[in-house]
Amino acid sequence: MTQRLVELRSDTFTRPTESMRLAMYGAEVGDDVWGEDPTAIRLERRAAELMGKEAGLFVSSGTQGNLVAVLSHTRPGQELIVGEQSHIIWYESGGAALIGGLQLRSISNPAGSFHLDQLRATIRVGAAHAAETGCVALENTHNRCGGAVLTTREVGDIADVSHDAGVPVHMDGARIFNAAIALDIPARELARPVDSITFCLSKALGAPVGSLLSGSEDYIERARTWRQRLGGGMRQVGVLAAAGLVALDENIQRLAEDHANARRLAEGLETIDGVALDASGVRSNIVIADVTGLGVPPAEIATRLRELGILLAPAGPNTLRAVTSYEVGAAGVDRAVSAMREVCANLVPVGA
Repeated sequence: MTQRLVELRSDTFTRPTESMRLAMYGAEVGDDVWGEDPTAIRLERRAAELMGKEAGLFVSSGTQGNLVAVLSHTRPGQELIVGEQSHIIWYESGGAALIGGLQLRSISNPAGSFHLDQLRATIRVGAAHAAETGCVALENTHNRCGGAVLTTREVGDIADVSHDAGVPVHMDGARIFNAAIALDIPARELARPVDSITFCLSKALGAPVGSLLSGSEDYIERARTWRQRLGGGMRQVGVLAAAGLVALDENIQRLAEDHANARRLAEGLETIDGVALDASGVRSNIVIADVTGLGVPPAEIATRLRELGILLAPAGPNTLRAVTSYEVGAAGVDRAVSAMREVCANLVPVGA
């Protein structure tokens, strides 16, 4: 019998559980644009409670959530300060600039967080000849920084610097529950210092669609208007919200298993000659391996792994990324390590 593919490209490939499908089938629905979908309302209230905020808003995706979030904090002609490795810069198609008229200004964040002195020097308020800083956005866990986890102190320090200048802070918390589990604290502790936060239901939590934005009641009312402007009113959205409620009930604590499997994968990969990574630095469910030493482009390695039933994604000119989820257990991780060992043993470097 053909073995099932081991899906490690992203936790976005997770499929809804049976309990989610049943909840979707039986969901009580109404028109959410009119504020009358009872299941969406329950989900938004639950999200706000988990984040320690006054209100929540269901949106179609993390990208839409981040865009709605920053547009609700700013006005055209201002700037948005983000880390140079942030999801907003790399994967959101310039939406904040195109739609919000915002100038994106990036600062160094090699380990996911910001250098406070650099942030302090970058924020501009009341400058007549420069774009005024309208918002600072951070990310936790940090995708391109190997799933780096920002601590409560790091988040608090960033927020303090920004708030001292009168600038609001948004957190792209797509995987905030991974950060919370890694730190063994409630997610609301990480969200408390920031003015708004998004988190994704459709990554390791396993729901098929959706993200939540949380903040103050006044802020969420502005965000609801921006969601409508962006075509985000989804009518009987309770069929999706129902899966999100199940995800929050059933899949937060089990994220620790994903972290353990990611560490297991990293420990296996770092024993392979030509693969460079530090397994001790893996804090959540993302593993990024530098394959420069193999002398073959990451895309070629990924192609050869696919032939063995293992799906990893190139993450740059020299790196491969793997993301664990509830659909990949320890056996799948061990298969991935064995396949990588086999591929590397048979590689012929380009130009050889």
